[in-house]
Amino acid sequence: MKMYYALLLLMPLLLTGHKSEATEQIHQAEMIHEHDRCHLCGMVITKYPGPKGQVHLKADKMVPKFCSSRDMFNFALQSENKRQIDYMMVHDAATTNWEQPDDSAFIDAKSAFYVYGTTKKAVMGPAVAPFSTQAAAEAFAKEYGGRVLTFNDITLELLAGDK
Repeated sequence: MKMYYALLLLMPLLLTGHKSEATEQIHQAEMIHEHDRCHLCGMVITKYPGPKGQVHLKADKMVPKFCSSRDMFNFALQSENKRQIDYMMVHDAATTNWEQPDDSAFIDAKSAFYVYGTTKKAVMGPAVAPFSTQAAAEAFAKEYGGRVLTFNDITLELLAGDK
């Protein structure tokens, strides 16, 4: 009978799962400074319009930063880089200025929605504009053109113009 009551007391923990400190870790974006250069192309990141990105690596303290979310994907989707990535962050284009994105607007790249093929000017080819909600992405696509994609829809072939 005591075992029954013990199981009843533990049931909420068993059903919801006990979270460790590691799973409760909140991902933090690193600030992009005035002289930071794009990890992929070497351009000064803050000189150009459009959402930026950054990649946090599993075993490295260095955080590669990018002049565009497009360059971030071109880096992150390379097979030799994929396995090294812990998480990625992009500016939410719905909550920050397109010309000078604010670093307080970084969101998780994997949960974002993207607009690809927009007429909105960005750096390094067609923009891959990130949004925290599908509704914001759809509204942007309606105004500036392009199609709404998820993180998994973005491929190197798409970025190269092959799809």
